[in-house]
Amino acid sequence: MKRFRKLLLAEVGIEFKACLYFFAILFFYCVYKMTQGIFQADMLVMAEMILTTYVMGYVQVFLLKNFEESDHLGAFELLASLGCSLVYAGLAFLLSWFDRQWLPEVLFFGYVLLCFISLRLIYYIRRHWDTAELNEELETFKKARKREE
Repeated sequence: MKRFRKLLLAEVGIEFKACLYFFAILFFYCVYKMTQGIFQADMLVMAEMILTTYVMGYVQVFLLKNFEESDHLGAFELLASLGCSLVYAGLAFLLSWFDRQWLPEVLFFGYVLLCFISLRLIYYIRRHWDTAELNEELETFKKARKREE
């Protein structure tokens, strides 16, 4: 049962990451297209993007130890963020999401790296709030227990 719970939690985390990164990448893609005077998005490109975010989600969770959610920021987490950003930018170039133009590709790399940093900050804040809430609940429990004695 513990294994199933662990896998289910990992799957929910992957779904969450895939949705966040897909939205972020799609936003960048749409802005790029609009700067080109194009107000339509390619369905094949969007399918490639969502597939990429799911595969990368599995890689991040199972191979890269869910580095975005780790408690400490070290060399491994920085290298993982840079590596994943490079993979996204490389796939964008290979699949021609931005017409294989270097400036949008470089900007996209920076944008994805910023997304990793932002998500890491969100997880840090959430963990901090959860810890504070748990400590508050523990204090309330201790006080209630003390009154009962």
